[in-house]
Amino acid sequence: MTGVLAVAGGTASGKSTLAEALSLQCPESIALVHLDDYYVPAHDPLRGVWTVSAGGHAILDWNHPGSIDEAAVSAAIDMALARPGVRLVVVEGLFALTLPSVRERADWRVYVDAPDDVRLARKILRKIEVQRQDPRLSLLNYLQSGRDRHVAHVAPSRAVADLVVDGTHEGPEMLAAVLGLVGPLLSAVPDPLSDPAPAARPRRARAVTPRTHQLPAAAV
Repeated sequence: MTGVLAVAGGTASGKSTLAEALSLQCPESIALVHLDDYYVPAHDPLRGVWTVSAGGHAILDWNHPGSIDEAAVSAAIDMALARPGVRLVVVEGLFALTLPSVRERADWRVYVDAPDDVRLARKILRKIEVQRQDPRLSLLNYLQSGRDRHVAHVAPSRAVADLVVDGTHEGPEMLAAVLGLVGPLLSAVPDPLSDPAPAARPRRARAVTPRTHQLPAAAV
């Protein structure tokens, strides 16, 4: 038996950290698909959604779901599910609950929530430490489009999550919450007489009850 877990959340909310921590629990049974690896080519102006950066340059809009190659994502999920020994495919990224190609295949949906000021601070620190980027550029991009893109394309996906975890909590606490969802699948003993190749399984119908919640007012 196999399953798909979708993990979404705003920039620097902690979703990648959570997904990677989960994969370390059962590295032989969990495959990761990072949506950041499936943007359309940034040099092809005929694909994706384009915008103007704070520096005045035309660039691929990394904060828009239309810049993700959905066909490539679907193929990656299929390949991961077909790998021997894999029981769970974890798809993580800004739009894991926004893209129909991921959301409709997910057996479990998780949204990692964190306050906007925390996410912005984390992103700026990361840009400084990893890319040596002037923090003014991150702030300008945030004000110009990042905030609005989050409100439009990421924050609403919180409403379809089976579980919302607090991205300001310690890693073990977030991990424990998610293991409450997928733990039974990972701990299930495989039937030695079953076909080792994963068979296509029917997707359960999902009736989502809208939640009343406060959407984040800003984004990174």
